[in-house]
Parts: sequence; C-alpha cells; structure tokens
Amino acid sequence: MGVLNVTPDSFSDGGKFRAVDDALRHVAKMLEDGAAIIDVGGESTRPGAAAVGEAEELQRVIPIIEHIRARFDVPISVDTSTPAVMAEAAAAGAALINDVRALRRPDAMATAANTSAAICLMHMQGEPATMQSEPQYVDPVTEIHDFLEARVAAAVAAGIDRTRLLVDPGFGFGKRLAHNLALLAQLPRIGALGLPVLIGLSRKSMLGALTGRDVHDRLAGGIAATALALQGGACIVRAHDVAATVDAARVVAAVREASGDCS
Repeated sequence: MGVLNVTPDSFSDGGKFRAVDDALRHVAKMLEDGAAIIDVGGESTRPGAAAVGEAEELQRVIPIIEHIRARFDVPISVDTSTPAVMAEAAAAGAALINDVRALRRPDAMATAANTSAAICLMHMQGEPATMQSEPQYVDPVTEIHDFLEARVAAAVAAGIDRTRLLVDPGFGFGKRLAHNLALLAQLPRIGALGLPVLIGLSRKSMLGALTGRDVHDRLAGGIAATALALQGGACIVRAHDVAATVDAARVVAAVREASGDCS
C-alpha cells in the first residue's frame, strides 16, 4: 500500500503532493515500484496534528481520487475518519476505507456500512493531537486485540459483512516504544482475529527511538520491522518507500514458501 498524503503537515512528506500533477507522478512511481494499493489521505494523523474541517478534507481528497481512478487501474484506499469523505470517496471509486478511529466518529459506522468498500479498523488510544502525551496500558497486546475484536463485532452488528473487514493494530498511535515492540513481537495474536492485518511502520518515531535516525533516514529500520511484521502474519504493508518494501516482502514470501508456510 503506497502512501499518498495530500496534506501540508504530514510528518514525513507534508506539502509534497498537494498539486494534482505532483500527486499523479508520485502514484505512477509507486505503481512502477510495485505498489498494489494507493492510500490517499487528506488529514494528517501524526502526533500533535490539528484537526481538518470536513470541507477542506473533501477538497483535498476527492479530486485526487477521481484523477487516480481515471488514469490508473489500481485499488484506491481513502485514509479518513470523516463520514462525508468516506461516502464521497467510495462514490468516486475508493475500494477501501482506512479509518484510524475504527468508525467511532458519529455516523461513521452507518456511512461505511452503506458503501460497498472494504474497511480497515485501526486501534488508536486517544486522538492525534494528544495520543503520545502519556499512553498507558496494563497489557498492550491484549487490550489492542480486545478493542479490535469489539470494533469488528460492532461493524458486523451494523450490517457490515465480516469479509469486508481488515484490522490494523496502529503502531505509533497512542503507544510508547515498549508498547510497539510488544505488539510487533506478538503480532500473531492480532492475526488470531481471523481477519487480514494491515500494518504501518514506515518512518515512524519508534524507528527513530531505536536507531537515533531522522525521519528521512529510517528506511533500514523500517524494512527490518516490516519483515518481522510480515513474518508475524501481516498481509498489507502501508509504506512510503515502496520499492524497498516490495523487495523485503518478496524475500519474506520466498522464505515462507521454502519453509512450507504458504498461508
């Protein structure tokens, strides 16, 4: 899943792809590098990010989705928690709603249910503006598993077929380094929910904490973490550095096939 942020303030590429031509060139490059999904986001969810109004988010996201749909044959994901954006993005051709708030905003559940899109439910403790201030868990992996299990049950109860659902444990979203490492080490417990697991580790602050490297110099750490996540059962990897991530995924897949683990 290649990342396309059409925002001025995303943590690693804010402002780079707001113009349509720049965004489409980046999509073309990500597809050339092996991306299988393009994830379009119009509201930064980095730690400390300010909220974006509905009208502004729609203005950022919908034209880009329409341009991608017209030019490329690739599934489009919309990274949003805003019901109006979910509805209009799905109408414009988005095949996946990727919601960091797991459909907890008012009307989000009903709106998503009324589309035909797949839905990714992510765990986040708190809100982006404050989520990294003092995140607290007793047993992070169990708590994240139980949250996702409850959101899946809520989605099914709202009429969303289970086959439309994915889960994301939310690395870096209201989690300290120790929480993230426990989650990575025990990722098969999230896979035990029986749904595809999407993960996003690309360029995240946990990598900076481990390596001491700046956000634009975390590729090696990100590839190592991604390979571990894939080995732990992740199915979809959300990444900024598509070519290197695809290479890592191919290596992991080849080793799993050679070992007889082709699940």
